[in-house]
Amino acid sequence: MPAQRLQGCRSLHLNEDNGRFALLALLILVYLLCGAAVFSAIERPSELRAHGRWNGTLLNFSETFNISLRELSSFLREYEAAIAAGIRADALRPRWDFTGAFYFVGTVVSTIGG
Repeated sequence: MPAQRLQGCRSLHLNEDNGRFALLALLILVYLLCGAAVFSAIERPSELRAHGRWNGTLLNFSETFNISLRELSSFLREYEAAIAAGIRADALRPRWDFTGAFYFVGTVVSTIGG
């Protein structure tokens, strides 16, 4: 019986170890796909509700302050880019002064190692 199983693997040009590895990789992929499906089914409705609330807030702000949605969206994109670059509206000191850089390096070295 084992010879037939090995024969099937040989026809695919896989030895037994490689066949087991391929099966394990396939099972892990199926597991990840199932996990993604469950996570998406749980989280997606909440994301859609939050997106709807955000759109309502944008529309209300736009109408209240007489700003077009296009201008408001453009402003918010610029704001997001500034935040990503580390610019803060009420920064008391620069983000990357010597003490901030020293703190960052110390955190990296103590967490990851040098």
